[in-house]
Amino acid sequence: MKRLVLLGAGGYAQTLADLVAQIQAYEEVVFLDDNPSAKNARGVCADYVKFKDNNTAFYPAFGNNAVRMKWLKQLQSEGLTVPTLIHPRAYISPTAKLETGVVVLPLAVVNTNCHIKSGCIINCGAIVDHDCILEEGVHLSIGALVKAENHLPAELKVEAGEVILNRVYPR
Repeated sequence: MKRLVLLGAGGYAQTLADLVAQIQAYEEVVFLDDNPSAKNARGVCADYVKFKDNNTAFYPAFGNNAVRMKWLKQLQSEGLTVPTLIHPRAYISPTAKLETGVVVLPLAVVNTNCHIKSGCIINCGAIVDHDCILEEGVHLSIGALVKAENHLPAELKVEAGEVILNRVYPR
């Protein structure tokens, strides 16, 4: 893919553009946003249809879990490519499974036998300990810790620095 279209142009979208530049995954990043004052936006989110081709991937760059998942499902239903983006300074266990549209930011850890489902955000320094499942659209904020054997429900947001003890959300 040569181009990445980010739906949204706010802070999360800027973070993703920075990540994409660091990993040199795309030659061009395009921002679309429904906010008319959004800087760098080349149109509204619905304009993504103008960019559909075989050289373009799309990502719904919204911190709001429900909105991100709504758009992710829309893009996937049209057969569009939604990437999984992993910072090179994150650790992903070889036994972990990451689905489409997952983002793992610097210094985050996804440990042994974890399953991170579609559209999850593992933010800077967040840790997912062994044998955890994160359902679709979960957002672990900066420095959040999910200890072993948890099964987090869809679209849960774990705040910065929050610790979820072992088996609080049983598997």
